[in-house]
Amino acid sequence: MSRMQMTRAMAVGAAALLLAFGTFADGGGGGGGGSGSEGTDDVHSQPNYTAAIAAINDQRWTDAIRLMRSHVLRNDSDADGHNWLAYAYRKSGRLDEAFRHYRRALGIDPKHLGAHEYIGEAYLQAKQPDEARKHLQRLAELCGMQCEQYVDLQRAIGEFQARR
Repeated sequence: MSRMQMTRAMAVGAAALLLAFGTFADGGGGGGGGSGSEGTDDVHSQPNYTAAIAAINDQRWTDAIRLMRSHVLRNDSDADGHNWLAYAYRKSGRLDEAFRHYRRALGIDPKHLGAHEYIGEAYLQAKQPDEARKHLQRLAELCGMQCEQYVDLQRAIGEFQARR
């Protein structure tokens, strides 16, 4: 199963859990705004987050940005939310916003593997391979040279070099 398929399956599962649990836990409807004090699971089961992940999986970047931006406004300390928002910005070609949110994600969680991989890919898109290599090195330190994020960024750097 690819990472995108796995992410989609997790989003669908989270949405189903939200509907089932939310309906029983609060008498119907789930919901509620984030205060930043919820656990990660609670934050990631919020409707805007799960809908944004679905939009990302469908490559609907405008919808993903709108939904995830709304999510991170209410959950500013959610590194995953900032990482996914940055990803959607990057995929839509808006690199300045992407870098801002990748940096925010890494400020919240300096060991966020996905943010290191994706900011490295953003640096390649900005034609800054030396910056991408710094994040590749950081991934090697965090998870080794066999982890998926390291392998993916290393492959992207190799493809970038081959095009030059």
